[in-house]
Amino acid sequence: MSPPPKDIDHSGKLEIARALQSKLDAAKLHIVEDQERFDALQSALAKDPGLVSEGVAGTTDPAIVAAEVASQISFLRNLKFQYLEQKAKDQYIKTIVSDEAPSINAEDNELLRIENEKKKEILSAAKARLAEKYSDVHTLAPLVEQDYNKARALTQEAAVLASKILDARLTLTRLRQAHPHPRLTIPAANAKLDAQVAEMQELDDELQQVNAQVEEVKERVKTGAREVERLRVERADLEKTVKIGQDETQDGRVVGLYDWYTVSLALYRTLVSLETSHFESENELHLTYAITPRGSRKKNLSINLLFVPNSRQLADAQIEGLAEDIGDVVGAHVQANDVPGLIAAVLSRARAGA
Repeated sequence: MSPPPKDIDHSGKLEIARALQSKLDAAKLHIVEDQERFDALQSALAKDPGLVSEGVAGTTDPAIVAAEVASQISFLRNLKFQYLEQKAKDQYIKTIVSDEAPSINAEDNELLRIENEKKKEILSAAKARLAEKYSDVHTLAPLVEQDYNKARALTQEAAVLASKILDARLTLTRLRQAHPHPRLTIPAANAKLDAQVAEMQELDDELQQVNAQVEEVKERVKTGAREVERLRVERADLEKTVKIGQDETQDGRVVGLYDWYTVSLALYRTLVSLETSHFESENELHLTYAITPRGSRKKNLSINLLFVPNSRQLADAQIEGLAEDIGDVVGAHVQANDVPGLIAAVLSRARAGA
């Protein structure tokens, strides 16, 4: 497996940093040594300020040296003036005391003046060159300091980067040892990640379906529990009724007939898919059937029968759970007072998928 572009780029930068470090080492600038020597001489000057007057080089910073040089120049000028004054006096005295007066004419004075002018020009040129050198030093010193600081910062950065690169290579080596071949490539890892995302989506859909089924089962369990409770109460009431009947009559066939009737009623409920039946009032009967239409899921069908009070005459019927309007069928059976026919017609249409 070829190294990634980032590793190549880092290797190239490391080589450039090493080359820069080698050039700095081979240049023999002695910047660090000169700084240490300067600090040592500065410390020595702080202890003994007379070292400047003694001419020890590099004992202070440029500002103090410039001030000291200015004081020495002033002193030398005064000394020169005194020397010229004493020399003139000596020549004057020798001229007066001497028996033969020296022949000094206008030509000699002119030659001296010309020679003085030449010396003044040379001195002025030297002073101009010295001032130019001072100006160059003052101009270039900050630039040199900036370059030095930049080179030092780059050197430190190169050392830090080299240390980081070594640490990264060590970490990479440990990772390679911890995870031997075959290793996952970036495309293979991306493909595996996409597959895992698709699988997680499918599992999420399945989880939602399972949760929906769990909720549906919970509702069924709740409905079954309510039905069991209702049947338990109904059984208790029936057992009380049977017990009362046994106390009132001595006929042993009553219990058998009651069991047969109960079993027959349960069988009928199962055959016609009757879930619940109860009287809402004295003349209103509610029936609930569990119907499974063709090609569909199981659903509940409610039939509410309303009778004329104190009679068996069917007055009206309400159907809930059918998509089709069967008002004509209901009306015909209500007029004929045919309750079984109405129930049979409604159930047949519901099972047919109406």
